[in-house]
Amino acid sequence: MSDRLRPRDLAILAAESPTTPMHNATVEIFDPGDSGFDHDRLRQLIADRIAFVPRYRQRLQVVPGRLANPAWVDDDAFDLGFHVRRSALPRPGSMDQLRELVARIASRPLDRTRPLWECYFVEGLEHGRVALLTKSHQILVDGRETVDIGQVLLDTSPDRSTLGHDDEWRPRRPRGPVALALGAVTDSLESPSTVWQTTVANAESVGRRASATGARVAEVASALAGRGPVHSTPVHRRLSQQRRFVTVRTELADHRAIREARGGTVNDVILAVLAGGLRGWLMARAESLSGLRTVKAIVPMSVIDDELEATSLGSQITGHLVHLPISEPSPLMRLHQVSYDLKAHGDNGRAVSARRLSGIAGFAPTTFHALGSRLAAAELRRGFQVSITNVPGPQFPLYADGARMLESYPVHPLLPDHPLAIGVTSYDGGVFYGITADRDAVPDADTLGQCVRESLEELRDAATDSTPRAPRGRRRNPKESKS
Repeated sequence: MSDRLRPRDLAILAAESPTTPMHNATVEIFDPGDSGFDHDRLRQLIADRIAFVPRYRQRLQVVPGRLANPAWVDDDAFDLGFHVRRSALPRPGSMDQLRELVARIASRPLDRTRPLWECYFVEGLEHGRVALLTKSHQILVDGRETVDIGQVLLDTSPDRSTLGHDDEWRPRRPRGPVALALGAVTDSLESPSTVWQTTVANAESVGRRASATGARVAEVASALAGRGPVHSTPVHRRLSQQRRFVTVRTELADHRAIREARGGTVNDVILAVLAGGLRGWLMARAESLSGLRTVKAIVPMSVIDDELEATSLGSQITGHLVHLPISEPSPLMRLHQVSYDLKAHGDNGRAVSARRLSGIAGFAPTTFHALGSRLAAAELRRGFQVSITNVPGPQFPLYADGARMLESYPVHPLLPDHPLAIGVTSYDGGVFYGITADRDAVPDADTLGQCVRESLEELRDAATDSTPRAPRGRRRNPKESKS
C-alpha cells in the first residue's frame, strides 16, 4: 500500500473549506429484533472487520516544508471509541428528528489529526429501530486501495461470521520530521515528477485560498455598496456551513413497472423522476423556468475501460452529463428525453449492468457513492449544476450482527456553489433517495423531497395507461440513411 498521498487526493484536501467539508456519509436503519445489536456490539463488529480497511487506522502526516505530499501513517494513539460514537433521539424518535441529526453531523468537518472517519450508533427510533451513520473522508475511500467501511460490516445472514479480529495489530512507529524530509528528498531523486506534482498541488492550494479570500472581499465590498449577492439559478448558490438532509423511500416495483411499460432502464426512470421533482420544486418556489430549461447533472457511471484508473470493484467510474428536462410538462416526454440522453452511454458497450454491480461482495453502494462524489468533485470544470449518483444494491436483506437493515440513504457532500446533491440506492425492494442541501440556500428541501415522491406517482400513472410506448432514443429513419 502506497504511503504517499496522491496529487488528486491532495487536490481534494485543498478544495475543502468550512462550507465544503469533503466527506461522504450513509445512514442506514435497522430492526434489531432479538439480535441484541447495540453500541457495544457495533464496536465489536468494527473491531472484527477493520483489518479489511487498514486505512481506517491511519492518519495523515505532513512533510516538513511541504517537500512532498503528506504520508499515510499508522495512528499510534488509535482509539476505536473515539470513532464509534453513541447517540440517541428522544423516544419515540421520528424520521424528521433523525434527518436533523444526520444534517448536523454531516455539517461538521472531520479531525485531520486522526483517521478520517466516524460512525454513530443512533438509538431511540420509533418501532424499536436503530440507525447507523458512517462518515468517511473522500481521500480515505478511493476504491483502489480502500473501500468504504460500510462495505465490510454487513452480512447476508443473521448469523455473524467472525472474519479475523486482529488483537495482534500494533501501529508502526511514525517517522520523525527528519526522516520524513529525507524520504521526500529520496522520492524526488527517484521520481522527479514527484517534485513537479507536489509543486503544482501546493500552488493550486494557495490559489484556491487566494480565490476564496478574493471572493469574500468582493462580497463585503458589494454589501458596503448596498448590492446583494448575485445568484445565477436556484441550483447555484453560495453555501453556508450547515446542511439539510431529506429522505424519500419508494418502491422498486414502481420503477420497474414504468420501465416495463415504457422501455429504458431503471436508471432512466430514476433520472426522469428527479427531473420531475426538480420541476415541481422550482414551480412551488414560483421560479421562472423560461431561463432554466434544463438542469445539467453529472451522473457517475460504472464502465469497463482500460484507459481509466482501475478500482478493486471490477470496473472504472466515468461521469456522464445528463440534461434533465425540467421545462417539459409531460412526464413521459421527460422519460423519453432522459433515455435518449443516456442511450449513447449504453450503446458504447462499456456500461456495467446493474445486476453485476449489485453482485459485488459486501454492500458496495457505500463505496460506489464515495467514488461518485470524488468524480463529481474532479469534474467541476464541466459546468454541471447538480451531482446525482444512483447505485444498485442487492435485492435481498443484509444484516449487521443479526440486525436486519431496512433502509439505506446516501448523504453526499456539497461542492462549492452547488447547494444540492442527490444519491439514490436501491436495496431489497426499495429505492432510497438521499437529498443533501445547503441549510440557507435551500430552506424548502422538504418540498423537494415531496415533489420527488409526487413525480414518481405522476410518471407511474402516465406510464401504465394505454398510451403508446415511448421509444428509447431516436431511431434513424431508413430514408435518412440513404441520403
